[in-house]
Amino acid sequence: MNTRGIIDTNIVVLLGRLDPEHLPDEPVITAVTLAELSVGPLVTDDPAERAARQARLQECEAVFDPLPFDAAAARTFGRVAASLRHAGRTSKARAFDALIAATALSNSLPVYTCNPHDFDGIDGLTVNLVPHPDAAHQA
Repeated sequence: MNTRGIIDTNIVVLLGRLDPEHLPDEPVITAVTLAELSVGPLVTDDPAERAARQARLQECEAVFDPLPFDAAAARTFGRVAASLRHAGRTSKARAFDALIAATALSNSLPVYTCNPHDFDGIDGLTVNLVPHPDAAHQA
């Protein structure tokens, strides 16, 4: 079965280190992930880290055609924000994640992430856990 799914920003960052068995056959990113990655090179003072983050951003731009945050995603964001509020969470705290979730829901796609709790409380969203490559060392 060919699976299509949105990969969260943390998946993009870890992509070369993850077990492909846990990833969709057709990974998709959102424009929100591209925005999140665009911040990376600008917020570090370490030249080597800045270069690595810039290279990751450019590779993403070359490899992926991101799903836009369009009118449908904007309307869906209202549902996401309401779900988070009902769950006692705020959409402001995890704004990028809420926008990614809205894009996923408006495109009827699951989200693949190493941080499933970032999406807790969002009604109707399918979240697939991708084991973090350092999970065994994080105990």
